[in-house]
Amino acid sequence: MSAPLLYESHCHTTLCKHAFGTTDEYAAVALARGFKGITFTCHCPLPDGFSANVRMSPDQFDDYVAMIASTREAFAGRLDVRLGLESDFYPGVEPWLTELHSRVPLSHVLGSIHYQVSDYRKRFYTGDTFSYQQLYYDHLAQSAESGLFDTLAHPDLVKNESPDEWDFARIQPDIARALDRIAAMGVAMELNTSGIQKALPEMNPSPSQLAMMLERNIPVVIGADAHVAERVGDGYAFALQLLLEVGYSEVSFFIDRKRQSLPIHEALASLR
Repeated sequence: MSAPLLYESHCHTTLCKHAFGTTDEYAAVALARGFKGITFTCHCPLPDGFSANVRMSPDQFDDYVAMIASTREAFAGRLDVRLGLESDFYPGVEPWLTELHSRVPLSHVLGSIHYQVSDYRKRFYTGDTFSYQQLYYDHLAQSAESGLFDTLAHPDLVKNESPDEWDFARIQPDIARALDRIAAMGVAMELNTSGIQKALPEMNPSPSQLAMMLERNIPVVIGADAHVAERVGDGYAFALQLLLEVGYSEVSFFIDRKRQSLPIHEALASLR
């Protein structure tokens, strides 16, 4: 076992109203599992009450910053605790996120398309599932082109909306067009280990989409998307092996919005 090298790059707090446990508890699990650091990326506040039931409110953002600062102090010298954010993208939200992201220094900003939230569906779902899947990938590419994000989170999440109507071969041309646009921007994409708990029990994205990402040299960041402390770092070894099988040799994470990369075999050896 080598020295700690990896970061948990995607985890939440109770402020999002659907996560449990203290930030100190999350950090303790990261430390026990051989991580060098943990970056909290709770769901950002959004304007006009957009999906307010699953995120912090605008007036809680300072509470979030203080919460992570407290855990950073508690674990100083043992674990590098970082402040990040998972920010929802939809066309029109860019000015709000630009201002939000500039309020405090962030270490890692995830961009997410949450097709399943009712406010997003009201705006964009027309009753045609395949069109909705196509729109998801267009919005994913638009999120990269916005310049707001370091990493695009769980980037095939829409397959879990109507799993019986998910046909990878049919949607593949749309995925290819989106990935071409994302690759042109140099944005990383996430391999989210929580996908194994969803309707289609595989990581997000699938090995097929990962292979398409590799063809375009898109960097990959692993995140557990932990909403309980016990899931911090969960599935990382499997995810790293999957990346090796697809053909990746490096895995990435972000520190102060700058991408760092590690050889996968070193990352695997560092885990407990």
